[in-house]
Formats: sequence, structure tokens, C-alpha cells
Amino acid sequence: MVRARPTGTEPVGPAHKAPQDESPSGEWVEKRTSLVDDAYAAMRANIRDATFAPGYQASEQEIALRLGMSRTPVHEAAIRLQEDGLVRVLPRKGILILALAPDDMREIYDVIIAIEGRAAELVAALPEAERLAAAQDLDALTTAMEEAQGRDDLPAWGEADGAFHAAMIAHARNRRMSRIVQTVNDQSHRARMLTLNLRRNLEASVAEHRTIAQAIRAGDPGPALDAARRHRLRARDELLPLLASYGLKHL
Repeated sequence: MVRARPTGTEPVGPAHKAPQDESPSGEWVEKRTSLVDDAYAAMRANIRDATFAPGYQASEQEIALRLGMSRTPVHEAAIRLQEDGLVRVLPRKGILILALAPDDMREIYDVIIAIEGRAAELVAALPEAERLAAAQDLDALTTAMEEAQGRDDLPAWGEADGAFHAAMIAHARNRRMSRIVQTVNDQSHRARMLTLNLRRNLEASVAEHRTIAQAIRAGDPGPALDAARRHRLRARDELLPLLASYGLKHL
């Protein structure tokens, strides 16, 4: 296990060592955890928006310098990102940002289709007040998609689309489901954003989102599951041929 070192202007020396029979203070542990969380969030964001592009490889020190952080939290964050399938930690060679192949996207969609269908079913089975609040959130995000498309703002459209699916999962209130979906969404985000300019049927996504929200509002779990599943099936069947036709093999 990598031990965190004191940072900043804090002196390092015998006078500042904790006694051997004492554990680090809660404040020190909390600070260390916060630094690792900050490094994780910064690295994840840079991977998602391709600032750290697929295939990019750098030492922990180089990445730490780019992020304005120290090396230790970057190292520990990289281990977490490796568990998420976003990077590979290479001993003595640094950190490699992993690329996705079309077969990876097919596997990711298999997971998303199954989980989001179940999530929509769970949300549609909530008590009325909670169900209506969820439907209102989903409708608002769908409206944001329509508005973004109206001003030809594809990045904003993509962010609102992602927020719709994240909100549906959040309203399902299943923490394990949320963790799995966050991981696969992080892996697929670059491919989705890269192909937005190539997709020609954005209106279908808006209409399908309205159908999902309506089934949830009506308290119909079966139709909600079916609508969510068909939506992701269509998206998969649109995206994968695009990747093949443009020869996009490393995303």
C-alpha cells in the first residue's frame, strides 16, 4: 500500500512523526481521502472529455503536474480508475488511458439495455408522489434536449441526454445498479459524444424519452421497461454500424 506523505509547506522530520503506538488523526485521514477523491474526479473528467485521449500514456508525476496535484493521490486515483476499466497502471511505465473497440461498445450496451429497462420498471412502481416527481425530472431533461437541438448545440444535447439516463437510474434507488451504470457510462461516454455529429435521428431519442416518462407517470412498470429497453436497442443498432462504417476502431 502506498503511504501518503505530508504535502504543502508542512515540515517533514522526526518532530512531526506520530508516535508509533498512535494511528493518524481523523483530520489527516479525511484530508488524504479528499485529495484522492479530487484526483479521481479530475482524472475521470479528463478521460470522459478526451483531454486525456485514448492511448495517452504518461507517468504519474506528469499527470499530477498537469492536474496541479501531488503524485500520491494521483497514484491511488489511478488504481480506482483501473478498477473502472478506464486506465491501466503499468509498473514503472506510468498510466495508460484505455481505448474502446466496437465489441466493447456492444458489451456495454448489453449491460445498459438490461439495467435501464429494470430501472424504468422500478421507477414506474414507486408511490405516486415519487413517481410523478421522477417523471417531471425526466420531462425537464428531455425538454433541455429539444432546446439544445433547436440551437444546434450538440454537446449540450448529449449532456442532457446523459443526465436523463442518470436521473432514471437515480430514481430507481439501487446503489449497486448506480455504480455499475456509472462505470459503463464512463467507458462509453467518448464514443457517444464522438458520434453525435454523425447521428441523424436525434428526434427519435426525444420521442422515446417522452414515452418512458409517460409510462412512469402512469405507473405502468411493464410499458416503462419495454420503452426503456427499445430505446437503448435502437441506439445500439444506430451507433454500432456508424462505428463500423467510419472505421472507428479505437475510441
